[in-house]
Amino acid sequence: MHPDWDEDSPRLRKNLTEVLHEIQRAAYARVIPTRETARQWQRHFLRDLEVPDPRVVGSFRGEPGFEHIAVRVAGRYGVEPSSVDQELKGFESKLKELILQLDALILPDQTPDVDQLSAIIDVCAWVHAEWIRIHPFANGNGRTARLWANCIALRYGLPPFVRLRPRPNSGYGEAGARAMDGDWKPTGVVFHRLLNEFLDVDAL
Repeated sequence: MHPDWDEDSPRLRKNLTEVLHEIQRAAYARVIPTRETARQWQRHFLRDLEVPDPRVVGSFRGEPGFEHIAVRVAGRYGVEPSSVDQELKGFESKLKELILQLDALILPDQTPDVDQLSAIIDVCAWVHAEWIRIHPFANGNGRTARLWANCIALRYGLPPFVRLRPRPNSGYGEAGARAMDGDWKPTGVVFHRLLNEFLDVDAL
């Protein structure tokens, strides 16, 4: 019997670790990720898990068969299913713009300075918060959002500082609720804190 898709199981952790390794390889090659990249991440980390409806694996809300799937987190709804595709197009376009700006400033193997580091964390926070706001999947959006944040961090030589499972503390849940309202800046505050905590622990 496979573990439940929401259970913090060894299988899920193994899947997430494998996805993170894939992300690391792509980040070092500076491949620009897309929504299709995220679709593959979700398919991978749900592999060999018990999913109530297998059709939701790799499917965005609003796609055929999922035209009426709404999601709610802490009393807040993700965007309407009919708007998910357009929202993801905007997300992808803005993300590409932000990545190209950072790529021009931070060359491969270059250590970011203080201002560049702050800019990287802001992009990590924005991409995470936007994915949470849109909530394109029926399940697995939080895990995918954390993979997005680590994807950006790894691209510019930072460690994968956002814990995948269990979800982080340090105000992460409250920042996610604000993200559902369209405010990414609280996530930025949390991510600066998480990176500092990660680096402090790593230095011990």
